[in-house]
Formats: sequence, C-alpha cells, structure tokens
Amino acid sequence: MFFFEKYKNILLIFSSVLLYIFFAYFLERTQFNILISIWFALFGCFYLLMKNNQISFSTLVVTAIFFRLIFLFATPNLSQDFYRFIWDGRMLFEGLNPYLTLPENIVQQNSFPIADAKELYAGMGELNGSHYTNYPPLNQLCFLIAALFASKSIFGSVIVLRLVIILADIGILYFGKKLLEKLNLPIKNIFWYILNPFIIIEMTGNLHFEPVMLFFFIFGMYKLDQHKWVFAAILIGCSISVKLIPLLFLPLLFQWFVCKKNPSKDFVMSVRAQSRTRNLLQLISFYIITLLTFVILFLPFLSSTLIANYSKSVGLWFGKFEFNASFYYIFREIGYLFRGYNEIAIIGKITPILTILVLIFLTFFRKNTSLKQIFTAMLFGLCFYYFTSTTVHPWYLATPIILSVFTKYKFPIVWSLVIILSYQAYANTPWQENLWFVTLEYLAVFSYIFYEIRGFQRKNLIN
Repeated sequence: MFFFEKYKNILLIFSSVLLYIFFAYFLERTQFNILISIWFALFGCFYLLMKNNQISFSTLVVTAIFFRLIFLFATPNLSQDFYRFIWDGRMLFEGLNPYLTLPENIVQQNSFPIADAKELYAGMGELNGSHYTNYPPLNQLCFLIAALFASKSIFGSVIVLRLVIILADIGILYFGKKLLEKLNLPIKNIFWYILNPFIIIEMTGNLHFEPVMLFFFIFGMYKLDQHKWVFAAILIGCSISVKLIPLLFLPLLFQWFVCKKNPSKDFVMSVRAQSRTRNLLQLISFYIITLLTFVILFLPFLSSTLIANYSKSVGLWFGKFEFNASFYYIFREIGYLFRGYNEIAIIGKITPILTILVLIFLTFFRKNTSLKQIFTAMLFGLCFYYFTSTTVHPWYLATPIILSVFTKYKFPIVWSLVIILSYQAYANTPWQENLWFVTLEYLAVFSYIFYEIRGFQRKNLIN
C-alpha cells in the first residue's frame, strides 16, 4: 500500500501509456468488449490523476501531450472520416473545388485527379462518397495543409492532420488556462478537457477537428473578456469556419454587450439611453464582423452551385441520419404508434425550431452578464440541441466538455465516459444500434444532470 501511494502517479501514467498504445495500434472497433474495458480503465486512471492534488500542473501538461504523441503513427480505428478529409485536401491541392464534386462521380467516371483516389473512396465508404462535403473553409485549409506535406501518402497525411489537432489542443490549453485565471476558477479545470481519454482518443486518435474550432472559440472568448470585441468577432468567425456549432452561441452574447454596467452611478436617463444604443450598435457590429469573417473565408470557393450543394449536405443531418439520439428516438417511436412509419422528415424540422426557442429563452429570460453565466447558458443550450437531435456522434461532445471547464457542471465528463456505449453498434455486422445501450447511456447522463442541479439548488449555487 505504501509503495502504491508513493508511486501512484507514475503507475497511473505508465498504465495509461500501455492502454493507449494497445488502443492506438492493436484495437479494432468491432471488438466492443475489449474497447469498453480499455475505455473504462483509462477513465479510471484519468479520474485518479485529476483528484490527486500533489501532481503538478507542468507534469499534467507533459503527460497530456505525451499521451497524444502515442497516436502519432497510428491509423484511426474508430472513424473513417479522415479519408474524406484527405480527399478534400488533395482536391484543393490540385486546384479543384471540393464543394462542387462528388467522390462517387469521380470514381464512376474512372477519372482520378488525385493520388490514392480509389483507396480514399473505399475508405470513406459509399455513404460519405455520395454526398457533397460539408466541412467549412478553415477546416478545408487543414486538409490542404496535409496535402501540401503529403500529397501522395495517406499515412503521411494522417500524421500531418494529427499534428494540426495536437497543436490546436495545446492552444486550447494555453488560452483556456489564461481564461480560467481571469474568471478566478481553478486552472486545473482545463485538464477535464486536455487529459480526458475521450478527447485524446476521439480528437487526436480519430482525427476529428473540433479542437481547431475550439481553439479559435476559446481564444475569441478570452479576447472578449479583455473587451477586444473586434478581434474576438474575427476569431469566433474563424471558429464557425471550422465547424458551424458556434453559430448557436451568438445570441447568448446579447446581454454581455447590451447590459453592460455604466461606470457612473449618477447618470440621467438620456445618458443611459445613449449607452444602451451604443452597446446595441456594438453588438450588431460584433455579429456583422463574425458573419463577414465566415463569408469572406468562403469566397475562394464561391460558385453558382456552392450554396445549394452545401445546404443540401448540411440538411442531411436533420432529415436522413439517425445515430445515438435520445429524445428523438422517443419521438420516433410515438410516430410509429400513431402514423406507422418513421417521422424523421417532420421531427428533423421541428427539433431545430425547439432549439431556437430555447436559445431565445436563455438569451432574454436568464441572466447572462458574466462569462461564467454565458458559458453555462452555452452548455445547456448546446446540450438541449444534442438531446433533441437525430444524430449525436461521439466527437460532438468535445464542445460541451470544454464549456463545462468554465462552469460548475461536470455532466459532460460523465457523458464522455458513457458515450462509448454507442460504439456497440459497430460490433454488429451489418451495423446495427442496440437501443438498450443507448438507453443506458442517456439514463446515466440525465441522472447525473438531475443530481448536479439538485445539489446546486440545495447550496443555492444555480448559475
């Protein structure tokens, strides 16, 4: 027992290293029993490291980066999306617009303008290859960087993409720590994201680009806290240009701009009105700069069919795909009972409207004048969107996890633990979800949300 206590941190880190090596180089996603065992073991090590107050901040930083470097030469084993990333990057490298062509058509025409076209198409799968790309322009830039350094090697492209994601996570660590200091929160909170096995495996391991989006977003929020709102708007516009999710957060910044406190307590109503008008104009300017940044970054790809192709591709997520949903599956079953068939075409259009209504409520009927309050509103607004969505892929959780770092709530960490249950679907041939596993996942998540909210109510800490 004394030996374990003395060398506990070393044992936990060494055990994690071995588990990550096996996960990266020897695991198939169809091996669900092994997958879930390693996953829970890694989370056990992660939790014990987080709860140990003796381990230094710098040690955790080095550990988190080293864990990521373990995956450097591994081929992603839980996702095949990276094949499409490489495809898009090489199309750009050859001067072709990835928003205007379907991989499926290129393969069928037996015309291959890029290296490894057949291998990339086979890797991404027919479903992915039959749809136009839905990755925004800065995401495409990341893919182009991989093509610049490795235009003829899939393995080389994987390494470049992974290095970009690791650098983005280091940026999140840097600005996340600074933002925590500004908000008078424990700087160790950043490791709920940086050291989280889910983040390491799904982002660094499986090459999902949420970290690049979140780097720009956290950097932007840090600049907003410094009241450098023009720079913040550009950064958040860049964030949207990697993934569209931060668009949901824009309304929640309303009170931050409009409800600023006047430095003087003795002012007449006319001065207050002028101040409100100036703040409102500043908010509108912030929105314009943010959206203008997004539009400008799309200009190099502009064509007569770009908007139609892109909106069609994005719309598929609301009207065609189903995976790891929660309330949507309940709504679907109700549809089966009363209509006799799947109502995704209707439900997929209603749930975004519900999300908009919730965001309006959070914007105007909840106090959001401090960054802590804004982060909390963002967390619950985004999670409501996910809870009502038709599709919740595991890597979507990166954003709730980073938001939770700046709040009292830790249910996204619990969700990152149990979302591995969704991978049970890949243990079946052909692919098939087991709704009992989905039910178990969301039962754990909603139970912990209820537990946290009740606990904070008792302590009068609801924010």
